[in-house]
Order: sequence, then structure tokens, then C-alpha cells
Amino acid sequence: MEKTPHYDSYVKILEEELIPAMGCTEPIAIALAAAKARETLGSMPLACRVEVSGNIIKNVKAVTVPNTGGLKGIEAAAAAGIVAGKAELELEVLSQVTAEEIAAMAEFLKDCEMTVVPALGDRVFYICVTAEGGGHSASCEIVDYHTNITCIQKDGKVVFQSQGGSGEKQEQTDRSVLSVEEIIRFADCLDTADVAEVIRRQVAYNSAISAEGLKGGWGAEVGKTIRDVYGDDVAVRAKAAAAAGSDARMSGCELPVVIVSGSGNQGMTTSLPVIEYARDMGVDEDALIRALVVADLVTIHQKTGIGRLSAFCGAVSAGCGAASGVAYLKGGRYREVAHTIANALAICSGMICDGAKPSCAAKIAAAVDAGLMGYHMFMSGHQFVDGEGIIKKGVENTIGNVGRLAREGMRRTDEEILHIMVGQ
Repeated sequence: MEKTPHYDSYVKILEEELIPAMGCTEPIAIALAAAKARETLGSMPLACRVEVSGNIIKNVKAVTVPNTGGLKGIEAAAAAGIVAGKAELELEVLSQVTAEEIAAMAEFLKDCEMTVVPALGDRVFYICVTAEGGGHSASCEIVDYHTNITCIQKDGKVVFQSQGGSGEKQEQTDRSVLSVEEIIRFADCLDTADVAEVIRRQVAYNSAISAEGLKGGWGAEVGKTIRDVYGDDVAVRAKAAAAAGSDARMSGCELPVVIVSGSGNQGMTTSLPVIEYARDMGVDEDALIRALVVADLVTIHQKTGIGRLSAFCGAVSAGCGAASGVAYLKGGRYREVAHTIANALAICSGMICDGAKPSCAAKIAAAVDAGLMGYHMFMSGHQFVDGEGIIKKGVENTIGNVGRLAREGMRRTDEEILHIMVGQ
């Protein structure tokens, strides 16, 4: 089969997006900046200043940082990066922490003068960690996405500055080439060997943390509760699998996940329901890879217009992506996938993001349910149509409307959520 016009770009997008991360990606990004600042300083700091945008504050406030002995928050993330972080591991910066280093983090937090400062300006994603000690200072700035180190300074002098400045689109493959129609055609013509490595890692990592979450003892046990209460139907298992991964991850589980659109929760929401349906149907690996590619790219496509961080819950986009993958797995193509997306977006596009925390698992279950409902509605001959709320004729128009709603319309909502969370 002839390759699609943007075949190589689609492969590169998957390679850029489907990367491993240990722990919620916002505190991990703080730990990465802190580890780089300490490395540049060349010694343990006596003082540390963490400047972060509101969305970073929101997504770090209530989540447990892995490999810290249960510590939460911005100060904990920075301390972990300074004491034990290995910056070369990027989003797995805290994956090789020792017991001695965990103990040292608590001591460091007692001794270090730690200051957290809200960043000025309107950047949604901004982190700058400055470490001071021995008469010297060093800082590391991360902008727009989790591994995008844009500037490193020592004693006020720039020692590194990214050539692309701070623009994500300059650093990564252009996401504007994505469309639902071409995503389906890409999955159909895909040589699965081109993406097998990243997809197999996604299946292995995300399945492992989901299984851990289903054992219980993590967070609010949303995934386990779903299984205990609602039974063993494949749709129930799909929702529970995704929720259980979040149960474990939001509460500090030290297993890595493969992220999508910069988020581990979105990575698990996108992939685990498709994996569960594939197991239930007994399909081969080739079919699973193609379906996961659809799920991943549909999620990324939706998030491109929204941005990495927003007041719009990213699980909604990922739930649509997962249902799109299930639709494809069941033989659906553009028509079925497009209507699944539109129906799902009509159901739960108002769900807010109020930070990373245990309740994310419940939102994930709701988003997967909405996605599957959207698919089954269309297969039963029902759909939401043009002019009903934000739904417009043509799936790309509906996706565009949701992007506008999240990016522009919910900007004030984002501010109010942060004010509520910090007690203003």
C-alpha cells in the first residue's frame, strides 16, 4: 500500500511523544531542572529558588514524587532533583535513587533555604530552578514542554541556550500535519516495524503499572473499585485498567510509564483500554500496534490545539483517542472513528483539570466511558450533529472548536482553579 504524504513525520511524532517517564511529569520536570542546576553549580547548594508558572503549581501541589519516601510538592521535587537526580536520564531523572539519597532529601529540605516563586507573564509552562552555594549560582530554565531546556546559566553567564529559543514547534516535528483521515490511512499502510519498538514499550510499561494499581493500596483505588463493583465486562476492564495506572502513578509508584502529549495519565488513558480490548478479541500484535497508533495520534492531534497544560482535562482527549483505537480495532475506519470522536467530545468536554492528584483516576474512567459510549452510539445509529453545542459538521471542525474552548475560553477558568487551590 502506498505511504501517506506525511508518513515519516507521523513516525517521528510517535517517537517524540511516546517516551518513558517515572512519576507525574510536572514534578519530574522540576526535578530535571534542579538536577541540571546542581550539576552546573558543581556542588550542593545552600539555597534554591524555584520559579514556576501557575499550571506547574497546580500539577505539582498534591502529587507524590516517586523515590522520595512519600514527599509531595514543588520543594520535594526540587530537593529530589538536587540530591539524587541524574539529568541525563531526562524524565527518568529520579529512576536511580538510593535509600541513602532518600534520607538525604529530608535533611536537605531542613537545611536548604528553599523559595518558590510564581512566574510572571502568561506562559502556561515555565520552570526555572536557581541553585546557590559557595559564592556561586546556577540556573536551568525549561519552557513549553517537559524536556525543553532553553537556557542554563552560571554566575549570570549563559553556558547553554537552545538554538530554537523557547518554541516547541521549532524543536519538534510539526503537529499541524495531523488529521483524523490521514491518521487512519497511516495506520492502514504502516510498516509496523517502523514503530514496533516504541509501541511495545508503551504496552509493557503501561500494562505493568496498571497491574500494580489493580492490586490495590494506591490512591483512592478507583481502578480496583470499578472491577469490584461493576464486574468483568471488557468495557469495565478497559476503564479499570486506565484508572488503576493513574491510581498507582499519582501516589508515587516507582514504575515508569510511556507518556502521550507530555502526560503519563494521558499515555495510560490512551493505550490501556485498547490493549484490554485487543486481549479480549485475541488479535495479533500487528493489529494491536495499528490500533494503538490510531489512539496515540488522535490524542496528540486533539492536544495540539489545546496545549500541553490547560484547564481542560487531558483525559478527555485521551479517552477519545482510546475509543478511536478500539473502533479501529473492531474494523472501523474514518467514518466510525470521526463520529466516535465527535460523540465523545459532546459528552464530557467540560471536565476541568484541577491538578495532578488521586482523583485523576476517576476522571480517566469517566473519559474512557464517554469515548466508548461515543463509539457504541454511532454503531447503534445515533450521533450528535452540527449545531448542537460545540459540535460542527466535520470532525476537524469539532476538534478545532474544542481546542479553542480549552485554549482561549478556559483561560480565566484556569486562573480561578489555581486561586481556589492555593486559597486566594
